[in-house]
Amino acid sequence: MNALQLIGVSKTFDGFKALSEADFTLKWGEVHALLGENGAGKSTLMNVAAGLYAPEFGELLIDDNPVRLKGPADAARHRIGMVHQHFKLVRPFSVAENILLGLPPGPGSHRQRLAEVSARIVAKAAEIGFLIDPQRKVETLSIAEQQRVEILKVLLAGANILILDEPTAVLTDQEGERLLSTVQALARQGAAVVLVTHRMADVKRFADRVTVMRGGRTLQTLLPSEVAVQELIRLTVGESLPQLDAQRAQSVGAERIAIRGLRSPERGGRRVLDGVELSLRDGEIYAIAGVGGNGQGELASILMGMPEAYEGEIHLQGFGDLRHASGSQRRALRIAVIPADRYGLALAADLSITDNFAIGQIQAGRYGSFWRVRERQARDDLAEAVAQFDVQGVRNAKQKAALLSGGNAQKLVIAREFSRNPQVVLAHSPNRGLDVRAGAAVHQRLLAARDAGAAVLLISEDLDEVMSLADRIGVMSGGRIVAEFQCPADRQAIGKAMVNHA
Repeated sequence: MNALQLIGVSKTFDGFKALSEADFTLKWGEVHALLGENGAGKSTLMNVAAGLYAPEFGELLIDDNPVRLKGPADAARHRIGMVHQHFKLVRPFSVAENILLGLPPGPGSHRQRLAEVSARIVAKAAEIGFLIDPQRKVETLSIAEQQRVEILKVLLAGANILILDEPTAVLTDQEGERLLSTVQALARQGAAVVLVTHRMADVKRFADRVTVMRGGRTLQTLLPSEVAVQELIRLTVGESLPQLDAQRAQSVGAERIAIRGLRSPERGGRRVLDGVELSLRDGEIYAIAGVGGNGQGELASILMGMPEAYEGEIHLQGFGDLRHASGSQRRALRIAVIPADRYGLALAADLSITDNFAIGQIQAGRYGSFWRVRERQARDDLAEAVAQFDVQGVRNAKQKAALLSGGNAQKLVIAREFSRNPQVVLAHSPNRGLDVRAGAAVHQRLLAARDAGAAVLLISEDLDEVMSLADRIGVMSGGRIVAEFQCPADRQAIGKAMVNHA
């Protein structure tokens, strides 16, 4: 019996056909991977399955019976749960409060139900291998920790048809393997799992079948064991990609940023950042690796100018302590910022693509003033950047940023930040949610910025990304850098440093 079927599904947004007679079949007991370029329609198709979108044409079947979902709550009643790439958590609430929101009303007081949910969270987290404190506020969690909360929320709601959109994008190798092993075990126990991913290794190792989408259509369904990775890439992007030839930095310059004794306020007897020390030099990529939740997100926030109280110094050569730099000063200093949470920190989803692209340069005066913006010049620059950075799905300059796929939204952020020839690049999980072609393009941009003399700080929980790009690697654990490696480095030694200090 089929768990879930989508037959001939079509969906249009603002005149753009995101899905065109797409098909997908998920069987009970399987992990079914869904591949495709950014904007291919994968998330849109799964949002139809999760009740978020109503299709204009086509059928949805659950257990081989036609169903018309009235919304996500209706999908949940059919035990369909989706973990979205962009998390849907209430940041000021605790982990337990967020998970309670997704559960149906039950007996007992709010306090009693919260205590019961907290116990269930601890038990389920231990079963999966996650480390989560139910009492912590979501706003204090790293991106990787928020991902775990979303997964726990779906599992505790009782879903047996699981849709996971890029679940390992912000997890380390070990965390990702543990999660997907757990997901695979759930499927073997009778659940049905859709794995939307760009990681070919995850498809090859954990998926029973794989469906490839392109241009809103279903292209082909295959057995991963019978197809090579290069063939999957060719089906996904229409061509085989050249291998990234990342040469190590040829000429490392002077120290650009010195971080000394960086400490965050003590909360609950611990500091998230506890004496970070590192030096970032011109013409190099310094990458920070580590298990999620060891201070990487907090370090990125402080470096990117988020208002945080902290001790220590972030000294920028030629300026002084970055804590005193305003947003306009940071742009004048040509500091490019690529945060992990693109919609929360880098884009205003309800503003136009032009506004999102031009906002920093408006403040700098490139497009006139706030009172008289030279819109034609902004649109011309946007069109050039869209073409140069291959931002797909842009139908007009006034289109809202929210209508871009996650990967293309990321490309818009990168196009904006790299359009100013940065001298410092701060990138946190820049490849999150990108397809293989877009990911390769981002890597080339980081390398080109380094080769042009920029100082690049890469914070990533993807060890493959770190190993392929870094000139030096710092391992972060317990809120500080516990080991440093000159590249090329020993992957096992880095993994050991990550685990032994965690």
